[in-house]
Amino acid sequence: MAFGIAAPPSADSVSRLARLLEPGEWAAAGIPLLRDPRDVVTGLYTRHAPTPSTAVIAVLGPDERLAASASLVRQPAAVDGWELRNALLTRLRQVIPHDLRRRTPIRTAVLLYCREGRGHWTEEDGAWMWGLRDACTLHGLRCGAYITLTRDGWRILGEGRAGRRPRSPAHAAAPLSSDGGAPVAHRYTAAR
Repeated sequence: MAFGIAAPPSADSVSRLARLLEPGEWAAAGIPLLRDPRDVVTGLYTRHAPTPSTAVIAVLGPDERLAASASLVRQPAAVDGWELRNALLTRLRQVIPHDLRRRTPIRTAVLLYCREGRGHWTEEDGAWMWGLRDACTLHGLRCGAYITLTRDGWRILGEGRAGRRPRSPAHAAAPLSSDGGAPVAHRYTAAR
C-alpha cells in the first residue's frame, strides 16, 4: 500500500482562493437592499440586453436612479477576483467620476451577471463579489447588490429575492478574446 503526500497548493492558487467571497461573508457585509429590485434588473436588462458571460455594472444615485452603467464580457479562463475587479474598475472610470473625496459614499454600485446554470452561488460569483466590493472601495462607491441572471430568471445573492423575468437568453455566443482570456468591453452606456 502506498501513501502519497499531496503537493502544497501554489501561492497563485492560494491567492486566487482569497479573492472570492463566500455567501456568508457577503451576507455579513451589510450590503444595502434595493427598494425595487425588479425595476433595477428590468432597466439594466433593457439597456444592455446581456447574454451569458456578460456583466453589467451600474451606479445608482441615493434615490436609486441610474447614474451610469457599463457592460463587459468575461472570456472563458480561470476565475480571479483581481482580474474581474480591474475590469469593473476600468468600466467605472469610463462612465462616471470617482467619489473618493467624500467622507461617506452616496452612490451605490450594483452588478448584474448573466450566466449559464442555476441562480445559486458559484465560485465565479464569489470572484465577481470580491471584484465588485474592491472596485467600489477604489472608486469611492458603496457596494450594492450582486444579481445573477440565468434561464430561470434573476436572483439577488445574499438576499433571497428573485424573479422569473427578465431571464437570460437561451442561445448566445460570446465574442472571441485576443488578450488571453481577460474581460473585454462589450459596450458601455452612461445615463445622465
